[in-house]
Order: sequence, then C-alpha cells, then structure tokens
Amino acid sequence: MMRFGWVLGFVAAVAAAPVWAEAKANRLFGAAEAPSLQDPMPIGSYAKGCGAGMMELPESGPTWQAMRLSRNRHYGQPDLVDYLVDLSRFAHDSLGWAGLYIGDMSQPRGGPMTSGHASHQIGLDADIWMLPPARVDLSRAEREEISSVPVRSADQKSVTKYWTPAHAALLQAAASDPRVDRIFVAAAVKIEMCRSAKRSDTKWLQKIRPIYGHDTHFHVRLKCPKGARLCETQTPSVSELSNGGNGCDDTLMYWVSDAYLHPKPQKEPAPAVRGPRDYTMADLPRQCRKVLSSP
Repeated sequence: MMRFGWVLGFVAAVAAAPVWAEAKANRLFGAAEAPSLQDPMPIGSYAKGCGAGMMELPESGPTWQAMRLSRNRHYGQPDLVDYLVDLSRFAHDSLGWAGLYIGDMSQPRGGPMTSGHASHQIGLDADIWMLPPARVDLSRAEREEISSVPVRSADQKSVTKYWTPAHAALLQAAASDPRVDRIFVAAAVKIEMCRSAKRSDTKWLQKIRPIYGHDTHFHVRLKCPKGARLCETQTPSVSELSNGGNGCDDTLMYWVSDAYLHPKPQKEPAPAVRGPRDYTMADLPRQCRKVLSSP
C-alpha cells in the first residue's frame, strides 16, 4: 500500500510524538500508493491540506484516459472523478473528440507533492490536456511519451494554430458546471474567449482565470462539496464580488503587458517564501495525520 515500508511504521510510531510535527509532508504523502480507507473528505485548503477516502480515476474509460500514470496522481474526491467523466462525455458527444486526456489530479492521499504543483492537495483540482484525443486506447508507455499541444504562443500574447472553437466550447461547458469554482488558463486564452464569446451570455467567463503558464492544459478547481466541513472555501476574487463581472475588463490586458511579462529587476531580492515542499506535518491540518495513518 505504501511505496516505502518505513512510511506506515513511521507514522504509527511518531503520530503522537513531537518529531511528527517536523516530518516533511511531501515525502510522506508522496510515498502513499493507495487512498485511505476513510469516508471521502477534502481537508484544509487547495494548497495546504490532504484528502481522505479519495477515488482513483480509472486509467482508461470509454471517453477518457489518465496520462503519465507513473506519477500516480490520478486520484480525487468522488465529485471530481464524476465531473471529469461527465466533461469527457461532453467532449465526445458534442465536440467529436474521442474524449479527454486527463493530466495530474492528486496523489492517493493528497497532500503536498515532491515536484510540480503547489495546489492539487485535497482532491478537487485536475489538469486537462488541450490535445484533442484521436483515440483513448493508448498504452501505458504511449501515455508517458505523448505530449499535449501549446495553445498559447511563446511570447504569451496570443493563441496558436492549435486553438479551435471546440476548445472554447469545451471550456465554456467546463466553467458552466455548478460544481466548478474556477478554471485556470493562459492569459491569451482568456483574452481570446472574451473576444469571441457571445455578449448575451458571458457570466460563465468569470470562472475562467488567467494565470502564468498553462499553455498545454487547463486547470479545473471544484468547489468544496456540500457537507465537506473540513474543506476551506477559496476566498472570492474581486470579479466574483462585483455585479455581473466576467473578468473581461481592461485589467485583463495586464497579463500580456511588458510590465508583467518583463518586469524590471528589483534592487533587493524578494524575501524567501515557504512553499509546499517546505511544509512539515505541523503546517497541515491535524486530520491529515489520520489520513496518513489510516489503512
């Protein structure tokens, strides 16, 4: 169940000891190979928490495939698994794609990762490739070798030839689902969607958020499920609090401005900030210890 035999024994031995608090969280959660035998519960925040009773997205389905299986990051809360299956069916039935290629979700018990994402910790985040699948019967080896396509130009200011109306329709469907809190995309994608969206229906665009990178995938984040008392809801943004805001105002262009893309060097280096790979178990909610020590 655990990649390293020492992990479960270590958890049991030091769960009540002071040394537990200083243990590196990403090493412990990164070693878990299977979900905990607990009721499903996202615990903590998207970037500082863990996940109890997670579900594995089946490696392959009629309209999806989980990619990069060697990472063992295709787990999530039941709501997330259901959502991804539903969206893949939309891609198949309405867009003519074979389905969707699903990138990283969460580790089997969530928590901080040893590499990559800062979030994806509680089982409510997933990356979806921008590559339209032609087939969903790739072998495990093929899924390690194939790459997605960039829909954002190298200078970050425009979309590429790989961007299509089907991508826009997929993102609209993804954002229109009431389970979704927000979706992160490259700024050029948000700008293009604001330009092409029908003016009579743009409320869903508020959930589409520009962020650095994300040229080959988009990142879906679900809301805390109903009754998930240990899940921390994300603070609403200014556009969420405004009346009818869709995020297509003048501030959007800042993301492709020289001030943002090519900032002037600071006279003094910014102070170091602790990130997820610095977290110890003391930084996470106490319930995460039970998630690790559970069978």
